[in-house]
Amino acid sequence: MSLALVHDADAPQTPPTAKVRGEPLAELPQDLYIPPDALEVFLEAFEGPLDLLLYLIRKANVDVLDIPMADLTRQYLEYVEVMRRKNLELAAEYLVMAAMLMEIKSRMLLPRPKPLGDEEVEDPRAELVRRLLEYERIKAGALRLDELPQHGRDVFSVEVWVEQAIAKRLPQVCAEDLAAAWRGLLNQARVRQHHRVTREELSVREHMSVMLRTLQDGAFREFQELFDPAKGVPVLVVTFLALLELARESLIEVTQSEPFAPIYVKRAGEADHIEAG
Repeated sequence: MSLALVHDADAPQTPPTAKVRGEPLAELPQDLYIPPDALEVFLEAFEGPLDLLLYLIRKANVDVLDIPMADLTRQYLEYVEVMRRKNLELAAEYLVMAAMLMEIKSRMLLPRPKPLGDEEVEDPRAELVRRLLEYERIKAGALRLDELPQHGRDVFSVEVWVEQAIAKRLPQVCAEDLAAAWRGLLNQARVRQHHRVTREELSVREHMSVMLRTLQDGAFREFQELFDPAKGVPVLVVTFLALLELARESLIEVTQSEPFAPIYVKRAGEADHIEAG
């Protein structure tokens, strides 16, 4: 049962009005029992003795390098006494620090020995100051980390399913592979060439048309199938120029499955399939 009390200081002194699950209640039940420890307010929460010491030092606005041990020890012991009455297990680690504070306070009350030569007398607070400064740096770093966006707190994952047809993207042909295939054709042409001197006018556009007619079925053809080494180097050169021009004008597609794999050619915009054989 959730109980909300509504009280207006300026209104006439009337019995308090209560709401139970949204329904008004004119007067409190006679058998309502509130334990003595039910209404407690915790203003500060500390993660350990060093956290409490740092809080007391910052609250008093004193320099951590020059701690007034008497006031700090008194305030610390007051808090430990409250904790001891509430939770003995939680107060255990605080009692260890209280003993350390009282030891430092006692050592500061004793007369300090005169330094011998260039030696400096160690301040009894030095170890405590070192631990406080180190804890303060770690706490500041933890706060900076906590300010970073966290998944599930500041940002959330969103998954979006998009239903659409994805066109198959063929791998690009490496220039080195294309050059190697061309050199292979030249080698075959040199082996089969005849020592004849002829004059022949070759048209790149004509060979482009021939190549498009060869590829009009839309199937993939191997690179070597588009060339006839028996016709000689001039025809191979013109045919190769025709292939490059068609590729430049995006009329054909040149692809291969992986590096150093056979090269295939087909007309652009046709169905993607490789002719068997």
